[in-house]
Amino acid sequence: MTLPSPVPFGRFFLPGPTAVRPEIMQAMQQPIIPHRGPAMAEIFRQMQPSLRRIFRTEQPVMLATCSGTGLMEAAIRGGVRRRVLVAIGGTFGERFADIAEACDKEVVRLMVPPGHTVEADHLARFLDSPPVDAVALVHSESSTGALAPLEELARVVERRPDLVLLVDAVSSLGGVPIETDAWGLDFVFTASQKALALPPGLALAAASPRFLDRARQVEDRGWYLDPVRLAEAAIAGQPTHTPAIPQIYALARQLRDIDAEGMEARWQRHREMALVVEQWLVGRPELALLASEGRRSWTVSAIRLPPGIDAREVVTGLAGRGWVAAAGIGELAGSVLRIGHMGDHQVEELEGLLGAIEEEIDRVRSAAL
Repeated sequence: MTLPSPVPFGRFFLPGPTAVRPEIMQAMQQPIIPHRGPAMAEIFRQMQPSLRRIFRTEQPVMLATCSGTGLMEAAIRGGVRRRVLVAIGGTFGERFADIAEACDKEVVRLMVPPGHTVEADHLARFLDSPPVDAVALVHSESSTGALAPLEELARVVERRPDLVLLVDAVSSLGGVPIETDAWGLDFVFTASQKALALPPGLALAAASPRFLDRARQVEDRGWYLDPVRLAEAAIAGQPTHTPAIPQIYALARQLRDIDAEGMEARWQRHREMALVVEQWLVGRPELALLASEGRRSWTVSAIRLPPGIDAREVVTGLAGRGWVAAAGIGELAGSVLRIGHMGDHQVEELEGLLGAIEEEIDRVRSAAL
């Protein structure tokens, strides 16, 4: 089997998985150790303070060997008694709803157009009826580049003590401010391959005591991804099952580097990259961000291309020049180009990509004439 040629770090801008620095990959080469032994327990113990700083929580941070979708299901199984309201503005909001239905929960879909987000007053009106016992939403919708006003939405949910708030922070946590405890978020989950800039394979979450109290009363919350078991394991400093040990080595190394940079500085770097994309578009009226102004993600930009320019052709052309970006998903596949400027990327690298995108759009346009 022929493997694709590796893309150097700084030229790989998928919205996930994101690029991983060579030194992080090197950390995965350490020997396998007993996952129940004292060495693994010490790694888990040392990681907890850093993980809590990233999640902005005093609660233990859970660790699971799965994708972020695994903890999306754990959120539903542990947090929903009967009926959940799911805010949907793209692919991953719809996934939240699909998983809830697959778990035999009733779903109320609160739909907004792609590129838009649910607003606080909109959510408040929907919560009047029919009655729900949980609200689920995607913070940064990587299919559209839209960023929900999470703090405002959390305030609406907080006014109803019978509700829990379940947050998909897969493409935001680590790159966008999230205050788990201060905003009263009940279950927040992410995955290793996005703003944490790690290889895929790990998912992480923080749960409020209120969420765990509810989960303990839910009989069909599963086993492998039972959030109560995951929380107990986090407190004990042990994995629930055989974990992806190499990915844990990478996480431990990356946490040291994130601590050295500082969360506020890391957030600011992501914000600067998002602003670079916005400024680049100012003089290009034929291009536009899909997400509405004031609701744009700091980690993913989805750019609507002009008629006659197929995003898939642009992506193919970029690949031939040694750059990686992504076309849209589903009905947006041909019309939207997506850039994941998250993790350990720097502004200078992003500017190089934007120059290559401009040249590729010109090439595709000329070829169509």
